Amino acid sequence: MQFAKFVTVSLAAAMAAGSMTVSAAASGGDASAQSASGPSMIPSLLIMVLLFVVMYFILIRPQKKKEKEQKAMQRDLRVGDEVVTIGGIVGLVVKTTEDTVVIECGGDRSRLRIKKWAVQENVTIREDNERAREAAAAEAQKKKEAKKKSKNADASENNDDQGMLKD
Repeated sequence: MQFAKFVTVSLAAAMAAGSMTVSAAASGGDASAQSASGPSMIPSLLIMVLLFVVMYFILIRPQKKKEKEQKAMQRDLRVGDEVVTIGGIVGLVVKTTEDTVVIECGGDRSRLRIKKWAVQENVTIREDNERAREAAAAEAQKKKEAKKKSKNADASENNDDQGMLKD
């Protein structure tokens, strides 16, 4: 986020510097203003386009991607999922309709009907993803260890063979 602010400030400064050169050229004589304003307009326009492109890739695109993932998560809610609402209420999904969700929360199992857009995160899916990631990491670690053991076994066999040849 700090990088985005830095880029925004630096591009704004560059735009201001570009506009100062245009105004400085325009304040000169008529002949120099005519010849200087033509070429100096292109860099200003280029800076504006560059600013828009940077802002798109740093701010707009990630925001749209996050919104798209949020809507997909809200659309794919299922009975039995544990969810957290925008207001911080944690509950278990009991029933889903087209635009609402009934969640059960609290020790007395009270039920609340909320809109799907009010669901902030699906804890069940996040936990499942974390478990899958941990399982994949453990599997990769096992493969590494097995590979190391096989290399060590091959190296010791090679050493045994060389010792026999020397005798």
